[in-house]
Amino acid sequence: MILVRDPESFVEDQLLLGPVPFFVASQLDGLNDITDIQYLLFQQTGGRLLSEDQIREVVDYLDAHGFLASPRFESLYREALDAFRARSSRPAFLAGKSYPDDPGELREFIDALYAGNGGPGPVRPNDTAIGKGVRCLIVPHIDFPRGGVAYAHGYARLASGRKPKTVMIFGVSHAAAPVPFILTRKGYETPFGTLHVDTEAVEALAAACTWDPFEHEIAHRSEHSIEFQAVMLAHLYGTGVTIVPILCGSFSDGPEPDTSAFADVNAFLKACQQVMRASDGGMCVVAGVDLAHVGRRFGDVFEIDDEIVHAVKARDDEDLACALNLDADGWYASVMKDGNQRRVCGLNAIYASLKTLDGAAGRGELLTYMYAHDPAGGIVSFAGIAFQEE
Repeated sequence: MILVRDPESFVEDQLLLGPVPFFVASQLDGLNDITDIQYLLFQQTGGRLLSEDQIREVVDYLDAHGFLASPRFESLYREALDAFRARSSRPAFLAGKSYPDDPGELREFIDALYAGNGGPGPVRPNDTAIGKGVRCLIVPHIDFPRGGVAYAHGYARLASGRKPKTVMIFGVSHAAAPVPFILTRKGYETPFGTLHVDTEAVEALAAACTWDPFEHEIAHRSEHSIEFQAVMLAHLYGTGVTIVPILCGSFSDGPEPDTSAFADVNAFLKACQQVMRASDGGMCVVAGVDLAHVGRRFGDVFEIDDEIVHAVKARDDEDLACALNLDADGWYASVMKDGNQRRVCGLNAIYASLKTLDGAAGRGELLTYMYAHDPAGGIVSFAGIAFQEE
């Protein structure tokens, strides 16, 4: 059986299709007619025949659940878009799905990440203005059960320093929006309360865009890479910090080997630098990112073994050495020197964070480096890095 789902969650149903219905679905490209599909299936299976009614049954089933580009899906999309636009804040999309939606249960759940095996121990935020703060934090966006130790070490370091007033969060737009950065004016709801947006900062960044940074704002609706950071921040500070949520989309039309052509991207990041400087030390940058995605789950033909794990770590170490040295261009070039074969999804968000930091901190400290197995076959690596105020 093959599971079919909508990664943007406009359609929340998930369908299990057998090989033949899945083959029919895969041929629905807007060009093939029923006769074409019958002929292609006959070729593919060595003689299997489907009637016109059987093919229409598959088509009707997919359409009823919103899996075709049809008026049915357009209605679901429009309904989700209108509902999102009508709200002043973004709902906690994964509350009750990926983590508890009850505040008490969630506090116990996150406390256990800190106090559990491999964690940094119980955490107590520093609410005073004393002590150096963390200027930039690189932490995972993998789910809490697999990445909890790395989250805990990163946010424990944040809590040990001066409390930030505002946190600029760079997340990954897994839906691959065709613009470099996507902004929102909506606060992020969490079971601990809503983290409100620093609207002055958002408007300053929007003014630096040569594209409409709100056109694809719907990408924030179901994206987890910022949501998990909002939950961790609210656990530490309640609603006592504001945020600047920024999703990173596509920086170029192709796999650029370097950053020399990123004029629009770097103009936006220059504005991020200025916003951070204007905060006079009151802003921290957080990158919610994962590193390598390797294995069958991600399109590779090999199984994961010790040799693959060691090879992935060796390349991750190479890339992270540049990041630790605040070398944004070196980080990007290192990941791209093999065309990003490891599918480092945090490529753009880490680049953006390092450019925004622009030397406003000392060399980074690697707090954790880990990998987790994907249940469908593969590994995802991730790290925790803190850049302390000098």
